[in-house]
Amino acid sequence: MSVFKAVRKKDGGAAAVKKPTLVQDIRRNKWLYLMCVPAILFFIIFSYIPMAGLYIAFVNYKPSTGIWGSAFVGLKNFEFFFTSKDWITITTNTLFLNVLFIASSTIASVAIAIMLSEIKNKWVKKITQSVVILPHFMSWTIVALFSVALIASDGLFNRIIVGLTNDPNKAIAFYNTPGVWPVLLVFFKVWQGAGFGSIVYLATITGIDQEIYEAAAVEGASRWQCITRITLPLLKNTIIMLTIMSVGKIFYGDFGMIYALVGNNSLLYPTTDVIDTYLLRSLQENTNMGMTAAIGLVQSLLGFILVIVSNKIANKFSPDAALF
Repeated sequence: MSVFKAVRKKDGGAAAVKKPTLVQDIRRNKWLYLMCVPAILFFIIFSYIPMAGLYIAFVNYKPSTGIWGSAFVGLKNFEFFFTSKDWITITTNTLFLNVLFIASSTIASVAIAIMLSEIKNKWVKKITQSVVILPHFMSWTIVALFSVALIASDGLFNRIIVGLTNDPNKAIAFYNTPGVWPVLLVFFKVWQGAGFGSIVYLATITGIDQEIYEAAAVEGASRWQCITRITLPLLKNTIIMLTIMSVGKIFYGDFGMIYALVGNNSLLYPTTDVIDTYLLRSLQENTNMGMTAAIGLVQSLLGFILVIVSNKIANKFSPDAALF
């Protein structure tokens, strides 16, 4: 269909357009850049200047002497993590869970946005959107209390399993079975955040020229064809951009969620223990802030490198989707 070819041309032909330089862009949009000055100052004052505190990662920090008066210890603060026997497992868990979170949340958010965009009744659409966004405003503590009703020994999930198999022995001891927790964590992550994450995708869909859909309908396209060959291709840049932003925190475990749901249950550590929960236990045993600052620095540097690499790849295949 010609309309689908036009969409592909519009989506892929942008690579041939030469981007203006930064100076040219500033000259062309000087008033827009002027509006950004307060935000730039905010980040300089509250984000970049405090980066001087990263020096804590290289000293034996003592509050009584301050950052600059504490003894310099070089890379000693990094040793406690990389010499521990569990650091490989903890790092693997962090990466594996975050990859699952990013992939599942993106797919669910895009699906929710497309389904919401297909609802024609205004009131039904508003009510549905409010319902799917509501879990985002619930704290993980509340979600943890809610989860007990689902995964306890006599919870809803086990009742369903026993009801389907008619065998009480098939019930799963969720709090003693680490293998099922990656799936559970993904379930709760999607339930809590996918609705809120769909807002950006829904806004992008709303901004698509409706004449494209009308032209496709005239040519006999079904709604499914419109979604797969118009909506999804035009969402590609937004998906890539948000994924790149998510990659920056791939070495940070979702501490609030994991600690609220798992707590100090050592039986579940093989699949749920991430860098952030490990650091909490280390701080409880050893109050050396330099050690936690050191690992935080490593997490930030690795995340920064991944963002640069991901952005470079995006720039090569889809320049409009790159952050810079």
